[in-house]
Amino acid sequence: MSLEQEVGDLLRQKGLTLGLVESATGGLISHRITNVPGSSDYYKGSVTAYSNEVKSEVVGVKAETINQYGAVSSQVAEEMAQGGRKLLAADICLADTGIAGPSGATPGKPVGLFYIGLSHGAGTYSRKHNFQGDREQNKRSAAEAALGWLKEYLLSLK
Repeated sequence: MSLEQEVGDLLRQKGLTLGLVESATGGLISHRITNVPGSSDYYKGSVTAYSNEVKSEVVGVKAETINQYGAVSSQVAEEMAQGGRKLLAADICLADTGIAGPSGATPGKPVGLFYIGLSHGAGTYSRKHNFQGDREQNKRSAAEAALGWLKEYLLSLK
């Protein structure tokens, strides 16, 4: 069974809905979720918030947060997840922001750096990842990491 099928089964069992706000993965997580037949039972939708303007004006990330920490930061990933949960009226929202490569690196922020955010009624969290692949591999790795964390989180819920 694929990771997205496992996640779908867990969301269904727990009666929870999912929303996504994707930046560096460009819709790849949404693509995987919607490959599962019946995903409309739990999947609300997504925003591909690639530009900082969309992150702020659509999703609700504070411009000050982006200015202070940069678009690729744990703070922005968390605000994306929180904003997406509200916007999409979902129980849980996953978000990602990162530098897929081959360019875009800045001092202290290498290619392959991703932050994944998760927001649920119980709280909002983020995880940092450093992937070592090319652009496409980094996007795939980020999608896999996000879905893996969502599965782990769902299994931890009572």
